[in-house]
Amino acid sequence: MTNPVRVALIGSGRMGSFHGRTLAQRLPGVHLAVIADPAPGAAGKLAAELAVDPAPAARAVTDPAEVFADPDVDAVVIAAPARFHTDLVVAAAAAGKDTFCEKPMALSLADADRALAAVRDAGTLLQIGFNRRFAADWHAARGLLDSGDLGTPRQIRSLTRDPGGFDPSRVAPGTIFNETLIHDFDTLRYLNPGARAVRVFATATATVEPDWRDRGLQDTATVLVEFDNGAVGIAEACFEAAYGYDVRGELFAAGGMATMGDGRSTGLVFSHTGGRSVSTARSDQELLDAAYVAELAAFTAAVRRRAAAPGAERNPAIADGTDARAALEIALAAAESVRTGRAVRLDGVTGAGA
Repeated sequence: MTNPVRVALIGSGRMGSFHGRTLAQRLPGVHLAVIADPAPGAAGKLAAELAVDPAPAARAVTDPAEVFADPDVDAVVIAAPARFHTDLVVAAAAAGKDTFCEKPMALSLADADRALAAVRDAGTLLQIGFNRRFAADWHAARGLLDSGDLGTPRQIRSLTRDPGGFDPSRVAPGTIFNETLIHDFDTLRYLNPGARAVRVFATATATVEPDWRDRGLQDTATVLVEFDNGAVGIAEACFEAAYGYDVRGELFAAGGMATMGDGRSTGLVFSHTGGRSVSTARSDQELLDAAYVAELAAFTAAVRRRAAAPGAERNPAIADGTDARAALEIALAAAESVRTGRAVRLDGVTGAGA
C-alpha cells in the first residue's frame, strides 16, 4: 500500500477527538477520511478543527453505515460509547474493514463472542485500545519478561485512579470493572504472558460519592486475580485522586522486580523552602499521550502490512478480540464476586453483563 491508509473515525467525543487529532496530524502516511457521529453538527465541527492544508478535510456524516459502505475507507477507529462497540465491530467486519475499537469491545461474553465470530469470518484485523501495552514503562517490563531477565511472574499489581469530577448519576452499574479496571485486567495478563486467569475475588463500594452507595454506585474497587501458573494479580481503581491521574504497576518475578509509572507530568523536582514538589498529570490524555499515539501507529502499520502481505505476523503488543474477551471475563467475574461476596471461578462465569 503506497497510498495513505484512509481511516474513518466513529465518535467525536473526548476520546474520539483525541484519536482524530492523532490520525489527522500525527501519523505520516495516514489520512483521516471520514468522521461519523450521530449528534447533529458534531462530526463537521471536529472535521473543521482537524483540517490541515493541503489535505482535504475529513468528510462528516451522521450515520456510521456510510463509513462501512465507503470503498475508499481502509480502516475504522471506533470511539463511540461502549454500549455500541459490539454492533459497530460486527458491521465493520461485515464490510471488510480493519478495525481499532476502544475498550471494552463488549459488555457481555455473548456480545464478545459475536464480535469475534464476525471478525474471524471476515478475516479482518481487530485491535482493542488497551493503551498500556504501548506505554514505555509497561512495554519495557514485558521486554524483560520476553528476554527471560525477570523470570517467572509471582505477583503483579496494576492500578488506575482517575482525577475525579464525574457525575455519579451517569455511572452505569459495572463501569468500574468494564470500563476502568478493564485496562488493569489486560495489564495483568500482558505482564503474565501465556497464563490464564482462573479465580477472582473483588470488593467495591462508593468512597468518593458515599451518598450514592445505596443506589448501586461503585467508585472504588480492589480485585484479586489468581492465574493458572500460580501468579497472583491485584488490580485497584478509584474514580478520584486529589493529585491527578494515576496509573502505575509493579511486576515481582523470580529474577527481580519492575515498577512502572509514577504519575509525573515531567521529570522536574522543585526544591523550595516548603520542601520538594513535582507536577503530576491531570488526565489520561496527558499521562498516556505517547501510548495513545503509538497504539494507532501500530494499528495503521498493521493495516498497511496486511495489505501488502495478508499473512503478516501480528505485533505482539497489539491486543485483539481474544484479549478483550479475556479481560471482560475477569471484569464480569469481579462484578459477580462483589454481588455474592465470594471468590468466582472463571469457568463458571455466565457473562450476562454487570
